[in-house]
Amino acid sequence: MNAHRFFHCLGEPTRLYAMLLLHDRGELCVCELVAALEQSQPKVSRHLAQLRHCELLADERRGQWVYYRLHPGLPAWTLGVLEQAVEAESAALAVMRQRLGCATGLPGSSGRGALACG
Repeated sequence: MNAHRFFHCLGEPTRLYAMLLLHDRGELCVCELVAALEQSQPKVSRHLAQLRHCELLADERRGQWVYYRLHPGLPAWTLGVLEQAVEAESAALAVMRQRLGCATGLPGSSGRGALACG
């Protein structure tokens, strides 16, 4: 992974924020990313496919859900960049975390956070 390819792959806000959420949370399913990013499922899935093609993400199907995580082979310097970006985008990520907490009907959600989101 070279810097040009890494930054090129993150050059769109949906892809960047998906990567930051995954860095922050470790693993999320597509439906959780759709909720957090407030984007349509086809759009999020298309960007996730691009990130997989860039070898930035790994995925795993579990029943009807597809879960994503950062690719385990990412060089350490890319993780450092993502960590700094998480800090720089902390306000935007806080809003996305809130959306995740409000989402219901997601795998493992069982209405988590629904009362706080009323």
